Amino acid sequence: MRRKPNTLVPFERQLLMAALAFAEAGQPEFHGYAIARDIAEAAEAKRLVGHGTLYRALDRLDDFGMLASRLEDADAAAAASRPRRRMYWLTAEGELAAIAARQAMSSPVSNLQQGWASQ
Repeated sequence: MRRKPNTLVPFERQLLMAALAFAEAGQPEFHGYAIARDIAEAAEAKRLVGHGTLYRALDRLDDFGMLASRLEDADAAAAASRPRRRMYWLTAEGELAAIAARQAMSSPVSNLQQGWASQ
């Protein structure tokens, strides 16, 4: 199935809404594992989303300008005895998309329309 131009797939909308929840909780930056864990807990899933799926989606959102990213400070990673992580945060465009996705999820009419649009 081909992606329509300028559209997000459901998992990308889910990532943006989780990123918005992190920001609203006072944690504007997140790494891939943290957001995957948050999404799995919210969905009461037994396992996390696949590594390849997660990071491809994060990269696409970065390319779309909805997320921005940077590599974590090397000293912080060394102090924690782990490799550096890529840290992500919502851009203004990503925040607007996340708010729109959240509103669409809470509207029964929008949910019905989204179901038809995805077929």
